[in-house]
Amino acid sequence: MTVYNLVSFAGIFVLAGVAWLFSSNRKIVNVRVLFWGIGLQLLVACFVFVIPAGTKAFLWVNDAVTTVLSAATAGTKFVFGRLALPPGATNEAGETSLGYFLAFQGLPTIIFFAALLGALYYLRIMPFFVRLFARLFSRSMKISGAEALSVSANIFVGVESALVVRPHLKDMTRSELGTIITAGMGTIASTVLAMYVMMLQKSIPTIAGHLVSASFISAPASIVMAKLLMPETEKPLTLGLDVKPHYEREDNLIMAIINGAGEGLKLLGGIVTLLIAFLGILALVNLGLGWAGGLVNGLFGWHFDWSIEALLGYLFTPLTLAMGVVPADAFSIAKILGDRTILTEVFSYGRLSDLLAAGALKDPRSAIIASYALCGFAHVASLAIFVGGTGALAPTRIRDISRIGFRALLAATLACLMTGAVAGTFYTGSSVLFGR
Repeated sequence: MTVYNLVSFAGIFVLAGVAWLFSSNRKIVNVRVLFWGIGLQLLVACFVFVIPAGTKAFLWVNDAVTTVLSAATAGTKFVFGRLALPPGATNEAGETSLGYFLAFQGLPTIIFFAALLGALYYLRIMPFFVRLFARLFSRSMKISGAEALSVSANIFVGVESALVVRPHLKDMTRSELGTIITAGMGTIASTVLAMYVMMLQKSIPTIAGHLVSASFISAPASIVMAKLLMPETEKPLTLGLDVKPHYEREDNLIMAIINGAGEGLKLLGGIVTLLIAFLGILALVNLGLGWAGGLVNGLFGWHFDWSIEALLGYLFTPLTLAMGVVPADAFSIAKILGDRTILTEVFSYGRLSDLLAAGALKDPRSAIIASYALCGFAHVASLAIFVGGTGALAPTRIRDISRIGFRALLAATLACLMTGAVAGTFYTGSSVLFGR
């Protein structure tokens, strides 16, 4: 264990302290949620990175995801041909790859995994695992059955996780609603996991396993941060109850696959739309900042970088150091984390991939910590999606939901950073799990 492992471990509690500072009621701290939530994260990480059986399970999951991903690309290769070939690959006709194209290689896998998820729900496999984790969260941290169920669903799905507790939304406390929205933004959906694997697999061979473990660690982290920022002041109706998932089962397996693929197409369209819009707006804002900043720099003789990325990078640098990222890489990683806040994790994972390909990071631990810390929908676009989506399911609570939106975004961001700190706590450069 190095000094950076200890820094990462201390960073877990530093980040929890930051959440407490911004709490809506600092007098209320649920100690059980705090220590069980952090304890569950450390147990998952210890099982994966330290215990031999967990290491084998991690490698098996990594290989399984990679195998499924290779099957997922069959459709894209048929539809897009040579454009769908990942860098360095060759197809049956002897044609070589033209390079990496997000639109033809990464994004289409969302449709496949959405269809696969629909099939798993129809076969009752997914509801079984959702209820299993819900019981773990509700019994260990003593949170309500409804919010535990929604959080556990977020390990596997995205905005649709609120559907599993739809009948309970109208009667939930503000803290419960905050936990649900935080967990939605603090985790990622399995439908997009494959896209990030394709981006980083060349530089981090075991990235699939890391992203899966990050999804499990982020769930209790989201609960911890939500309850620190929005502590419970009421009594939830489903406290201590085992709540069953509410979902509409399709008539048959084929319909489940078709509808799942359709939902995946909607998600893909949403991601493409947001990337085009936000990247364009960011470029426009940066032009204005660059012009104004150039005048200021010339007036005072400064050499300050006037851009949204740099400003957010300065803001995230202390938190990045708290996660255990080495100082030489801290600002580069902080800029990526700042970008995620406004440009989505898709863009940030792409930036991380570029840094790795260029050899711009000084220490491999920086990339591992960043890959965990980026594993969540903690950005402004998701805030609108989750607040709007949850509000549509419970129209009578839209006012409460909108009021806690930005606090939930802060909680989700800190939850993702806590996940990165947990990964940094167990990082050892000699481990096979980290591509060594």
